[in-house]
Amino acid sequence: MITQIYTIQTPEEALAMIAAGVDHIGTTPTSCGLPGEISFDTCKAIFEAVGDKAVKSALTVADDEQEIIDMITTLRPDIVHICGSRYYATPEFVKKAKELVPGIRVMQAIPMSGHEAVDVALKYGEFCDILILDSVSPDIDGIGAAGITHDWNDSKAICEKSKAPVILAGGLGPDNVAEAIRFVKPWGVDSLTKTNKFAADGTFVKDLDKVAAFVKAAKNA
Repeated sequence: MITQIYTIQTPEEALAMIAAGVDHIGTTPTSCGLPGEISFDTCKAIFEAVGDKAVKSALTVADDEQEIIDMITTLRPDIVHICGSRYYATPEFVKKAKELVPGIRVMQAIPMSGHEAVDVALKYGEFCDILILDSVSPDIDGIGAAGITHDWNDSKAICEKSKAPVILAGGLGPDNVAEAIRFVKPWGVDSLTKTNKFAADGTFVKDLDKVAAFVKAAKNA
């Protein structure tokens, strides 16, 4: 079971995630007001520290394809996580991304806001490398970071039919990830909100105890 943790903000935090057994290190290299966003320079430092010890993922909510291309050619992540609410990957983008950054995988986020998500996911599973099924919040730009679960019946249907491997996200934490895995049977699981430690000003760092518990529960499930 693949475990993916967002949003990592420092090289030291990334290394702590790896020590806890995390497989995919998720970053948010942007400046558009997303929770836990970091600069390109910080992302480069994180990726350099991670090296080949884990898979490096970079998230974008950009609705301009060239902006995404500029990001991946600058940072060269292992995975580009496309989760904007206006721009979705296309076969042409996937082809171009792989030409510019050999070995990169394109992960398309699917908004799990209704049963129609099943058909949407199966469409993108035809040409994207990975799908991530995530909840949506009207208060946060893009798909994800909502901190709530969605209908796992739809997620299960996607996992059963998708040609692409599927990561389940949306309100997952140490308390419910095992149940989610047993029911949905995804390829991987993702956590952001429920493995955070929040400060009074709304900023956060990763809660290492919660991350370790999340990884243990996921692997045991």
